[in-house]
Amino acid sequence: MIPRIQKRGQRTIGLLYYLYGPGKFEEHSDPHLVASWDHNAPDPGRDATATLKQLQQLLDQPVENIDPSQLPKKHVWHLSVRNGGEDRILSDEEWGDVARRMVAAAGIDDPEAGAGCRWAAVRHADDHIHIVATLVREDGYKPDLDNDAVRVQAQARVLEAELGLRRLNKGDGTAAKRPTSAERHKAERQGRERTAREELRETVRRAVAGARSDEEFFDRLAAAGLLIRTRAAPSGDLLGYKVALPDDLNRDGAPVFYPGARLAPDLSLPRIRERWAGDAQGVPAAQREDAIRTGPGSPAAARRGTASAVWQAVLVVEHGEDAIAAAHITAAGEVLDALAKTSAAHTRRELRDAATAFERASRSHVRAVRGHDRALRQVARDLVQGGPALGLGEDGATTAMAIDMLFFLITAAAHWHARKGHAQQAEAATRAAAHLRTAYQAAAAQPLGVLYQRGRRLSRPMLQRQTALLREALPELAEQILAEPGWYALAATIAEAEAAGQAPAALLSDAAARRELGTADSVSDVLLWRLRRAADLPADASHLPIAGSGGTRPVSREATTRASAPGRRGSGEESSHLTR
Repeated sequence: MIPRIQKRGQRTIGLLYYLYGPGKFEEHSDPHLVASWDHNAPDPGRDATATLKQLQQLLDQPVENIDPSQLPKKHVWHLSVRNGGEDRILSDEEWGDVARRMVAAAGIDDPEAGAGCRWAAVRHADDHIHIVATLVREDGYKPDLDNDAVRVQAQARVLEAELGLRRLNKGDGTAAKRPTSAERHKAERQGRERTAREELRETVRRAVAGARSDEEFFDRLAAAGLLIRTRAAPSGDLLGYKVALPDDLNRDGAPVFYPGARLAPDLSLPRIRERWAGDAQGVPAAQREDAIRTGPGSPAAARRGTASAVWQAVLVVEHGEDAIAAAHITAAGEVLDALAKTSAAHTRRELRDAATAFERASRSHVRAVRGHDRALRQVARDLVQGGPALGLGEDGATTAMAIDMLFFLITAAAHWHARKGHAQQAEAATRAAAHLRTAYQAAAAQPLGVLYQRGRRLSRPMLQRQTALLREALPELAEQILAEPGWYALAATIAEAEAAGQAPAALLSDAAARRELGTADSVSDVLLWRLRRAADLPADASHLPIAGSGGTRPVSREATTRASAPGRRGSGEESSHLTR
């Protein structure tokens, strides 16, 4: 249940005309009263003898009875109360009770004293009501509306529990502005999946990811096809910007522009500039110029770099100072946006949904200290400059590696927000992690299938040796890993690391020392990606000879379609049998 106090007005009749009218887009249906201050107000919607003028005059009567010098400049109070699409439809009686409790919570009405303001609740849709009140009480005094928004939100949480509605988390004022009902209806008429506001918010977020200057930011917006208006001071200094979709027009045929701050609190130009100002802190000018001139690397290199930077960021979020952790969480949102923008088709939708969900988790009242997040912002830039990735080969395998690391960073962010009492942000990060889990399954199926086949082809002595090494390095996790479908893939990775001159026992111990293994679907999957990153092994092993197999034939990608690690159970059972 979402209560929203609208801007105060001066004309009671004007608001009533809107509430009882057809709506801006003919969306109002059967407008009628569900409650009022005296339980007996005229209802122009269902009483043919009642008029809007009669209802307006009764609502305004206390206002007209006081000295004009005491009259509030804007005396019309307006509250909308909306349920979610997944909530059941409330009856008129239930909505009437909601209205009475909302006006009592806000301070509009005082049922016990009997000297409240006059008000009426109008329903013109299944999912919401509007409450209109005039801000002079029956005794001539003004109501106490201090913190009325906070009080109606608290009442909404109580009503959700009593009415069996979806329980929403308490907000902290840092959420992006939700689309209005008019914007939603307009999107439906135009056949859009999302409103213009939501499309613009995503496009601007992606333009910010890894950007280093005003010029680069606006060039990205223009390249994305947005219309841009800027606002400058008399000195010529840029102060702000607005953006619009070319095909989102108002009734006069003009584009509808949205200021950055209206898309999200951290998308105003001053807040965006804090990001690239932080990038330059402590970096010599010559080094900054070199970084700007550096050309884009490959998509695979950008994803491997992402995995490394995210690996380090997990520790910062878990153990760093709050302001520095907040900066890393914000920058993690940029990495998600950049990865979604450049991912292959089979992971793009889930990564986009993860980035959209995490947007709410990227802001809180803990103000981020920029500059410490430079490494994450750099890999976001590298992802954008590296361009679109393929779904197979090293591109696809490093995508799985990066998503695997990001899952644990986003989960760490959810825990950080939960410890701070940021309920909405914690829930948003948890939803983002769920989308990442699904994206990982799609990205990892082929490369893990290759590794699974390689593990199956290891010689019996080699597999026994890898099993003994695992039990020595990770005695508390060994039996769980050996029973997992991914054990063969991990065994193949251990063999490759050993063949490359690495110390696999030490790599395993270091990889497992990281927290969050308990939230993993497969510990073996997590460890193999950490080993491949730490040992600098190719993420895609399809072209490599199989170490310890008695031959040098690489595994073909076609062979992986016959058995993919995530869908098989035999590997753990057979490996356990071999070592009994």
